[in-house]
Amino acid sequence: MNGKEFDLLTLGEILLRLSPPDNERIVRGDLFEKQVGGAELNVASGVSLLGLRSGIISRIPDSSIGIYAKNKIRFCGVSDDYLIFDKGKDARLGIYYYENGAYPRKPGVVYDRQNSSMTRIAIDEFGSDIYGSARCFHTSGITLALSEACRKTGIEMIKRFKEAGALISFDVNFRLNLWSGEEARECIEGILPYVDIFFCSEDTARLTFGKEGSLPEIMESFAAEYPISVMASTRRTVHSPKVHSFTSVIYDAGGKVFYEDTPYENIEVVDRIGSGDAYVAGALYGLLSEGGNCEKALKYGNASSAAKNTIPGDMPSLNRWEIENIIRDHANTGYKSEMNR
Repeated sequence: MNGKEFDLLTLGEILLRLSPPDNERIVRGDLFEKQVGGAELNVASGVSLLGLRSGIISRIPDSSIGIYAKNKIRFCGVSDDYLIFDKGKDARLGIYYYENGAYPRKPGVVYDRQNSSMTRIAIDEFGSDIYGSARCFHTSGITLALSEACRKTGIEMIKRFKEAGALISFDVNFRLNLWSGEEARECIEGILPYVDIFFCSEDTARLTFGKEGSLPEIMESFAAEYPISVMASTRRTVHSPKVHSFTSVIYDAGGKVFYEDTPYENIEVVDRIGSGDAYVAGALYGLLSEGGNCEKALKYGNASSAAKNTIPGDMPSLNRWEIENIIRDHANTGYKSEMNR
């Protein structure tokens, strides 16, 4: 780990997820299953399961629901060293409700995350030692969009981790219900000069950043404008709520090389939430464990995302051995065993 305590630290909101069982609807069901998630926590847990040391920087209520969240974080091997516990009377964990879809009914999400404890996070809640403790720091546009306090803290942390020598990873992860495309563009273009590893979908590049041309031309354009080392863009084809295909493109800006792989076709989707974060986790694992190897990042990212679609909940649950088996099976054009035994 080159003397660093963590391979990866992420900054983001931890959310309580409530979902009706199976394919039941929110408007008529009587039960909710509770789970924990959040974009950056999903990334940290994926990296941890693959074998690297990760931690989450966040702010949660000092209550039984906060303890539930902390326990889930620890279960995935993610460090809670930089969790801030909010003792205020108005402390709360953000909530979202997720409803599964079945063709032709699409999945649905209802958010209840206004004024959560995370939205009041402040840079002075953390000591200066945090910035030299990680090889890589990751956050997303979701965090920057949550509140003015989150935006100030996130931007300042990006600058301080960068100054301390960490790689900066950023996922645009655009959410229209959090901010407008214009707000996102203005904010994100301000931090791109600090970003080493950039995750942005083709649609977001076109609609939010006004990029034109083919995907390779878009990726080259970002790398020409900013000192980005690696850019990744996912490609998902939704055949129905239960059947997807998935692949991605990674651009090594230093070598001016594009990496692609054949798609994972007809993925049996149990729960798509967190599959984009699982991709980020796999790609970061490949880059951090293999000396910046973009081909490894592509393979781990694609396999991790494809596999996460088959797992209930936000967070991934497959370890490195299981992901590497999926990668080998994907590359194998001959006989494939129907069971691991």
